[in-house]
Amino acid sequence: MSELNILSAMITPVVLILATGQLILTTSQRLARSIERARKLSDQFEELTKKPADDAVSEKKAFLYQLLLRAASRSRKLQQAMSLLYVALSLFVGTSVAIGLLEALDLQAFWLPVALGLAGAGLLLYATVLLILETRIALGAVEKEMDYLTQHYGRQM
Repeated sequence: MSELNILSAMITPVVLILATGQLILTTSQRLARSIERARKLSDQFEELTKKPADDAVSEKKAFLYQLLLRAASRSRKLQQAMSLLYVALSLFVGTSVAIGLLEALDLQAFWLPVALGLAGAGLLLYATVLLILETRIALGAVEKEMDYLTQHYGRQM
């Protein structure tokens, strides 16, 4: 294989490396927002535990607890997706390195970069499924909040 073909083959995984890097960045931001949201809900819940218990306080505590469960589930999904994305990124980098090494050492094990690339793509796919599930959880939490606000404060508007 010519040097230009080797270099071209090594650069091909760069597209997947860049895409995975972008997903890591956005997932990291989503995780930070999710954790911040969980902390705010936790603070609100703790404030309610200091108030005398009545029906309204008990209902609000139950509502906040449900939102906290969703926030925790959302954060877990994001953390899992982040881990998968980092492993996929490593596999894509490994694909590029393997292409170069196999050619430089004149080895005929081209199944290795193919296997690394396919494994990385599989993990990337699984991570995106987790991200889709996370957005469904986030949307469900927003809908739950809107239902609560409409039920309790909609008459005042």
